[in-house]
Amino acid sequence: MKREEALSLINQYIKNENLKKHLLAVEACMKALAKYFNEDEEKWGLCGLLHDLDYEETSGQQEKHGILTVEILKKRNFTDQEVLNGILAHCEKKVPENKLEKSIYAIDPLTGLIIAACLMHPEKKLKSLDIGFVLRRFKEKKFAAGANREQIKKCEELGLSLENFIEICLKAMQTIDKELGL
Repeated sequence: MKREEALSLINQYIKNENLKKHLLAVEACMKALAKYFNEDEEKWGLCGLLHDLDYEETSGQQEKHGILTVEILKKRNFTDQEVLNGILAHCEKKVPENKLEKSIYAIDPLTGLIIAACLMHPEKKLKSLDIGFVLRRFKEKKFAAGANREQIKKCEELGLSLENFIEICLKAMQTIDKELGL
């Protein structure tokens, strides 16, 4: 599947503009980590872009989240098991076992934390954020409480420090700040 086809699916299944921005943020971070690990950037990006395809449809039915996305993709003859497993791993329908799965699992909540930090920053611009600012927000347990800190810290299983992980993702999101509207 090419990125254009994935974007078409997103436009078909996702109506919420902030959710679309979340998908773009996760895609950017996944591609940046793929580059860091010398992995397939397009494959990792596709996983990030499609991971919440069923989010609106499975709202209130968390047990179906991820599983429905895999079904939708398989009906379209998408067979890349690594991407499908990454989608299942991000929402705990599969234990994250490899770099791609562990990466999307940790990136998903981090993008939300970074966006929340940006919205709290006086300039409200991603390019104004630095790692220290995001790290300080990370340490504030009540700040963006929905961003699971333990899940984000799984980056350490990838051999990355929290600081390095935040830096890679923040820089990736800063490159698409216009698309994210920040």
